[in-house]
Order: sequence, then C-alpha cells, then structure tokens
Amino acid sequence: MKKTSIVTNTIFRLSAFAFIIFLLVGSTCLAQKPYEGKVLLAVFAHPDDESTVSPILAKYAREGAKVHLVIVTDGRYGTNDFHDHIAGETLVATRKKEMKCAAELLEAELIHLNFHDQLRAAEGYDGHVPHAREMIKQLNEIVNRLNPDAIITWGPDGGSTHMDHRLVGASVTQVYLSQDWNKPMDLFYYGTPSDAIDDPEGKILRGQAGKYLRTKVSYTDQDLEKAAKSYRCHYSQIDPMLTEENFMERKSKNGKFVYLRKFEAPKNDSDSVFGNN
Repeated sequence: MKKTSIVTNTIFRLSAFAFIIFLLVGSTCLAQKPYEGKVLLAVFAHPDDESTVSPILAKYAREGAKVHLVIVTDGRYGTNDFHDHIAGETLVATRKKEMKCAAELLEAELIHLNFHDQLRAAEGYDGHVPHAREMIKQLNEIVNRLNPDAIITWGPDGGSTHMDHRLVGASVTQVYLSQDWNKPMDLFYYGTPSDAIDDPEGKILRGQAGKYLRTKVSYTDQDLEKAAKSYRCHYSQIDPMLTEENFMERKSKNGKFVYLRKFEAPKNDSDSVFGNN
C-alpha cells in the first residue's frame, strides 16, 4: 500500500511538472508570435520602395503575422549613376529577380504587378488613364482576396514626391474608401517627421508634423539586420560601396522606429466644414 502511494505521488509530481513546462513553453510561444493569424498588406510603387518600412515587415513576419508585399511597377526606368543598366525589358528582368530576393529575406509573400514605371504618363490621357484604372482594379481584387487587418502604403508626399509613389498611395486609398469592409481594416501611410528633416524645403515637400504620425512602430536589431540584407538584393539601384552597416546606421539615425499616419474616418455626420476643434 505504501509502495502504491509513493508511485501515485511520483506520477502526480511528474504530471504537475509536465503541466508547468507546457504552460511555460506555451506562454513563450505566444509571446514570440503575438500576431499569429493577423494579415499585413504593404503596397508600394517600385522594387526597393519597401525598404522604407522593411524593418517592420521583418518584425511582423517574425512575430507571426502573414505579410504580403505588393509592388506595382516593373522598375523599367530605374537607371542611375552607379551602374550602366539600360532602361527596358532587361532591367525589368533584373529588378524582378532583385525584388524576389528581398521579399524572401523579409519573409514576405510577394505580389509583383506588371505596370510600367510612370504608369505610361508620357503617352497622355489615352495611355495613362486606362493603365492607372487597371491598377486600381487589380489592387481592389488583391485587397478583397487577402482581406488584411492592416495596410501600409505611401502618403500624399510619396516619400520623395515621386509621381508613382503618390499615385499608388492615392489608388490604395481609393480602394480602401470604395466599400464598407466586412471586418475591421486599418490603413496607414508611411511618414517622415518634419523634425527629422534638416533642410527647409524637405520639410515642406515630405515632412509631417508629429501630431499626425501617432503610430510609432519599434523594431529590433535583428529586424534591422534582416532589412539591410534585403536591401542589398537591389544591387542595380544602390551604390556598390554601401554596406549593410551603412544602411543600418542611416535607417536608425533617429531611433529604431517606423512612423506611420493612420487614416481616420469621421465618427459623426456634420452639416458644416467649420467643426468644433
């Protein structure tokens, strides 16, 4: 009888110990993957534009979210002083390979559309407008299919006032506004705090007052390192002398944060443009 009691107590203690281990491991897994089941959609114009937010794409993928990255244009006009690439189909093929490399390192699911850089703006109304309308329709299909919890894209400044950046951001906004979504979905615009810009002209062209950039997403050294490696994939676009360390230093100059402005819809109807502020 005494022997049976000892065995029973031993089994109970082992079971209790196993249960505690299970709880500890489970809580650790939850802490490591707090965004399991969430869907993030980032939409940018050109291959390499994603580098503006790449540390937080890496962060959210690491923390369990499903990260989708849409690149709208093919990068055909991405010539520069660092390399002797010629604009056209050969450069398109190069940049698509570079973009695939970068997305894989960020652990993002890539959707690379086939629209021309500048969206055929040089072809006038009949060239540009049908191209731009088709882009909006394709973006609409993607958002409806993926049904993301959050979307990140360019704001009205486009980061550099680039026409493609601004048009892609505006197009994503139109898709977002075009229907009443069947689940909560938030839209965010990438932004640069005016205080982080030294030159007065830059503050006007792309700066944003701090009161608008209320979403401040932090990231780790690990996320930054992954972002730096992904940026190196875009070899055709960068100075060959730029190192991963240079990228990380530049990106984290004002702290390891990405600043975003959340689109806020009015909560109440109004009969005047002069509301109570």
